[in-house]
Amino acid sequence: MLVMRTQAWKNYNIRVVWLTALYSVLLIAAVYGFKRQLFGGLAAYVAAVLPALPIIGIFAAMGRYLVEEQDEYIRTLMVRQSLWASAFTLSVATIWGFLESFELAGHVDSYMIVVVWFFGQGVGAIVNKVTRGEAASCA
Repeated sequence: MLVMRTQAWKNYNIRVVWLTALYSVLLIAAVYGFKRQLFGGLAAYVAAVLPALPIIGIFAAMGRYLVEEQDEYIRTLMVRQSLWASAFTLSVATIWGFLESFELAGHVDSYMIVVVWFFGQGVGAIVNKVTRGEAASCA
């Protein structure tokens, strides 16, 4: 089993924990405010966008991690995992889009794409785990 305990990995995890906490606070505040109709006009747009910013920050943290990671093998695995997540997400979105266009599936809010992408990260991690044994036997 590959255990990533590099300084870059630790820094990444700290960033993600803080960004996730910020996301939770902002989302709770936005839901609370919209349910009680506290926002109007420009403030409503700002309140609706604020919870997205920490998620964007997580993507930036991933990019920063890839730059900071000194171990080329681990960096390659993480890039591959992200590529699998992207391919998985684009495939699901494409299939769902056609199903929705032909009225065979209901509408899904577009922010769910992020959820699918993070699930795809798990798919990529499984692919990495399965194929690492193959790569080691070929070397």
